[in-house]
Amino acid sequence: MEYRIEHDSMGEMKVPADALWGAQTQRSLQNFEIGTEKMPQEIICAFGILKKAAAMANRVCRPDKMTEEKCAAICRAAGEVAAGALMSQFPLAVWQTGSGTQSNMNANEVIAHRGNALAGKPLLHPNDDVNMSQSSNDTFPTAMHIAAVLALEDRLLPELDAMIDTLKALEEKNKGIVKTGRTHLQDATPIAFSQEISGWRGLLETPRAMLSSALPYLRQLALGGTAVGTGLNCPGGFAEEAAKQVSELTGKAFVSEDNKFHALTSKDATVFAHGALKALAANLWKMANDVRMLASGPRCGLGEIRIPENEPGSSIMPGKVNPTQCEAVTMVAAQVIGNDTTIGLCASQGNFQLNVFMPVIAHCFLQSARLLTDALRSFRVHCVRGIEANEEKMHENLHRSLMLVTALNPYIGYENAAKTAKKAYRENISLKEACVSLGFLTAEQFDEVFHPEEMV
Repeated sequence: MEYRIEHDSMGEMKVPADALWGAQTQRSLQNFEIGTEKMPQEIICAFGILKKAAAMANRVCRPDKMTEEKCAAICRAAGEVAAGALMSQFPLAVWQTGSGTQSNMNANEVIAHRGNALAGKPLLHPNDDVNMSQSSNDTFPTAMHIAAVLALEDRLLPELDAMIDTLKALEEKNKGIVKTGRTHLQDATPIAFSQEISGWRGLLETPRAMLSSALPYLRQLALGGTAVGTGLNCPGGFAEEAAKQVSELTGKAFVSEDNKFHALTSKDATVFAHGALKALAANLWKMANDVRMLASGPRCGLGEIRIPENEPGSSIMPGKVNPTQCEAVTMVAAQVIGNDTTIGLCASQGNFQLNVFMPVIAHCFLQSARLLTDALRSFRVHCVRGIEANEEKMHENLHRSLMLVTALNPYIGYENAAKTAKKAYRENISLKEACVSLGFLTAEQFDEVFHPEEMV
């Protein structure tokens, strides 16, 4: 491999000749050979957005230093980073400095080198130009918030809405079908299948509202706080102008956070938003469990619904088909719940003017958003939209349920109803036979008051 010599404040470094990064990125590569997890692409793209926004803000606030030529070069190069065109130039691990300094410098070096190549001359310096009016301590949390908002608004929420719409259609399709309700894994009073589906829909609509309520906090940006929140080396108006430029570049309403000391050291907005992701994960886990238990069988389980058969379920049992989409959803949910623990612990470890767990917080948050987005799409396309009611099995289970005796409470009382249910179970006879034999109602009276389909 051919190398070139780059230098930083610590001296010279050998860098691959075809790499756009510089000495500080190379030092991080050599010093943090930990794991396989790289800085998320969403963070890299967010850095491209914020570096372009910062250059345009500096052009307004410091036109003597950020010339039109420099601004244009930075904007072109940063635009390529934002579009994901230079991902191969961002090789750093998540497991690096907790402030994300090395990833900030990776962005500065790549944009400077690419900008110089576009300009055809050594026009840009990574620190003096690309990092002008900034610090890693305010750029990394800014990138985190930009990436989080884009991941939620542009990817997760649309998939969530698509699943909600699918469930609405499923509700409408299954109106009029009555089945056995279940509590404590035991038979309970009847429920309409459409009502059960509406419960699944609510499992998604509530965390969606929670996520929406978290977005205003994520739209607040730390940019302008520089090293410790004082804004040292940052001109007046830069923070507000940079937030305005980020908003125009993304089409999202970002603002400059008023209290930069809070913005640099606290990660509460991320904790709050991820709490909503955890709520969604928990609810999806519940829904997936319902689906796979209702579909259990086909002959020795509940068998009340049919789900699409996507692939063979066993290497040894011919004809077996498993609820694999449900299993994938529950594994994703487990990962998200684990990520929530990591994020909460890391957010509690801000010391003085900085939190130094930001890369792993960003990694966990964006992984959760990405996994939930993909799992929702897969679950919807390959399972939920293909759910069909097994009406014959639902009818059979409904009329065998002993908890239909609840309808008799107003006529024979709770204790007599309990005696009826226990006799029916013990002697394996119908509720009607038990009730009549006990003398609580005549056969005619029983038929007059006992209508399971009307109990929903």
